[in-house]
Amino acid sequence: MNAVYAVIIAYLIGSISFAVVVSRGFGLSDPRTYGSKNPGATNVLRSGNKAAAVLTLLGDGVKGWLAVFLAIFFQEKFSLSDNAIALVGLAVFLGHLWPVFFRFVGGKGVATALGVLIGVNPWLGLATLVTWLVIAYAFRYSSLAALIAAIFAPFYYGILFGANLQLACIAVMSAFLIYRHRQNIANLMRGKESRIGSKKTG
Repeated sequence: MNAVYAVIIAYLIGSISFAVVVSRGFGLSDPRTYGSKNPGATNVLRSGNKAAAVLTLLGDGVKGWLAVFLAIFFQEKFSLSDNAIALVGLAVFLGHLWPVFFRFVGGKGVATALGVLIGVNPWLGLATLVTWLVIAYAFRYSSLAALIAAIFAPFYYGILFGANLQLACIAVMSAFLIYRHRQNIANLMRGKESRIGSKKTG
């Protein structure tokens, strides 16, 4: 039963949309109304406010890490299995995608997924982050970097720890990340995808 509570709490933590909260705090437009209409750091950056974008990125990343960290920290006290911790990581990620506090309209989950990976293992998170940075720097497309990092994350985990439920959960996260980027994939193929740092239009 404790595992069920842990998963629910993780989902609620994930449901805090920092893009919306931070934008309101800075007096900015709702990120769901401009650009890609995605409540995430990259879209907040299109407002021209770099501080808001950084805080959004940190908030979304930290909540993913925090949920996993708390589950591991209290694992022995509440008799949480490794499988329960794997589900906690998936739950906080799904909370970001479909947040109960924001009518189930959430972001694409890149920063939150990275936070989860760091919580699972810092080396796993670092390898995935470096992959994102390399692709983002080379091509200036946040979406392309996210897609490549999502593909490699399960591969990195498999090398480090082998096959288990955690690998399956990470693979599910990667699949959802790719699915949530389907419009970006179409834009990339048409050469219409916005580059990192481009301002909002309309």
